[in-house]
Amino acid sequence: MDDHRKHPFRHSDQDREVAAHAPDTPQTRAPAYRLPFDDADFLCRPELRPVRLQLELLKPEMFLEERGINSTVVLFGGARIPEPAKKDSARTETLARLSSYYDQAREFSRLMTLKSLESDSRENVIVTGGGPGVMEAGNRGAADAGGVSIGLNIVLPHEQAPNEYVTPELCFNFHYFAIRKMHFLMRAKAVAVFPGGFGTLDEMFESLTLIQTGRMERIPFLLFGREFWTNIINWKALAEAGTISDGDLDLFRFVDTAEQAIEAIENWPS
Repeated sequence: MDDHRKHPFRHSDQDREVAAHAPDTPQTRAPAYRLPFDDADFLCRPELRPVRLQLELLKPEMFLEERGINSTVVLFGGARIPEPAKKDSARTETLARLSSYYDQAREFSRLMTLKSLESDSRENVIVTGGGPGVMEAGNRGAADAGGVSIGLNIVLPHEQAPNEYVTPELCFNFHYFAIRKMHFLMRAKAVAVFPGGFGTLDEMFESLTLIQTGRMERIPFLLFGREFWTNIINWKALAEAGTISDGDLDLFRFVDTAEQAIEAIENWPS
C-alpha cells in the first residue's frame, strides 16, 4: 500500500482485494458488479477511448518522472536492419549493406549514454521503439555503457516484442501510435534517424513537421546515412517546388558515423 497518500480515504487496492474474495453468487459474477477501474472489458469499450488515451499518456509520464529522467535522445530506425553478424539472413542485399548502421546506432547510443551517466542517468537517456533492428542496437549501446535506456513498444501483429536490452523498468507498451509518438518527443533533446521503412518515415516527418511549424523547439536532428536518405527522398526537389522552404533543409543534418553525430550535437547552433 502507498504510504504517501495525501488523503484519508480507503485505498482502491484494498477494495480490489476484498472484491476478489467476495462470495460467489449470481450477483457478484455479473459484469455490472465489477469495480469499473478493475474491469478490463469495461475499459475496452468504445466509449472509454478517451480514458485509455489518458492512461497511455499518464503511465509512462509518471514512471519517467519517478525515475527522475528529464531529457532523452531519440533513436528512430528500421526494425528489419540486421546486426552485421546476422546480415546473411537479411531479405535483400540492400538490407545487408545497411547492417553497418546497426553498429553505428549501437556506438552512438554507447557514447551518449556515457554522457548520460554523468547526470546519474537523468539527462540524455536513450529512447527507442524497443523492438529489433536499429532499436535493439540503440538499447544495446546503452547497456554496453552500463546505463539505462527506454523502450516504447507497441502491440503489433508481428515482430514488435521488446528487445532484451531495454531497461525493464523503462519498457512501456502502447496501443495508440499517436500517444507513443508524443512520448518520444516530450523530453527529446536530440533526434537521430537511421534508415528504415514506413514507420521510420512517419516518425521522422512528424517530428520535422513539429519543428518546422514551431510546435516544437528546434533540436539537433540527425539523419544517419546521406546516401540512403538522398536516394529515397529528393529533398532539393521539395524546396525547388516550393512545398518546403530552402531554410527547412537546415532543420536536419546528414551524418554517417556515431562520432560525426556527437560532434553535430555538441556544435548545433542554439
